[in-house]
Amino acid sequence: MTKFKTWDGLELSYRVWEGDGAPVVLQHGVVADTGANWIGMGVVRALQAAGHAVVSLDARGHGRSEKPHDASRYSWAAMAKDVRALYDELGVTEVAQVGYSMGGVISLLVAASDPRVRKLVVGGIGSGVIDCGGVDRRVIDVADLQEAMTGDGSAAPPTARMFRVLADAVHADVDAIKAVARGLDEEPIKTLDDITVPALVLAGADDPFAAEPERLAAALPDGRLVVVPGDHLLAVADPGFHAALVDFLAD
Repeated sequence: MTKFKTWDGLELSYRVWEGDGAPVVLQHGVVADTGANWIGMGVVRALQAAGHAVVSLDARGHGRSEKPHDASRYSWAAMAKDVRALYDELGVTEVAQVGYSMGGVISLLVAASDPRVRKLVVGGIGSGVIDCGGVDRRVIDVADLQEAMTGDGSAAPPTARMFRVLADAVHADVDAIKAVARGLDEEPIKTLDDITVPALVLAGADDPFAAEPERLAAALPDGRLVVVPGDHLLAVADPGFHAALVDFLAD
């Protein structure tokens, strides 16, 4: 892992795998990190087998990056700015941006504002982006995610408790995740019209957070959709997810 200071002085961690062409930049979901979302699920291996250069960022508050407990250090705009700061750190002129869940929303924001993004892939999100402006609050409320990170998390609703199980598995800093949840209590997506690059929506057939993914794909100016087996945590591990990602990047 390599570290750099982002735009507001936080130290963020990222990992690079060498390969050909413009790098594929990965941004994980909430609570997860590079290892849990991308390495353990086989995504990095699939991209490497196809010859791609790969870069994965641990978001602020996650993985090996710095983890302030102050909610003011977290916002969608700040996390999108971190990804663009990583582009600057790498000195790249074009990338394929890939994000899952929280990372999918971040990737949409980056693609809307940075011309270095030439292709976009988002997974684990669906019509919540259109109807709720980002996280699908019909499935989980930010307060429920905070509750899941309090004590043993047993007081939280079942959907939120799933993220506490993940947090314990990856040894996440639950106080940092609570701050993340408070900081991300907003609707960052107002329009998708500024995204003009080819985009792929990848959704698990049993993922409640990616409900009606066809609506998200249709709302993107050059969007397409692939649905694979699995729920929110396991769809990313499905071979069909890997194959669709690799095929889209090769297209």
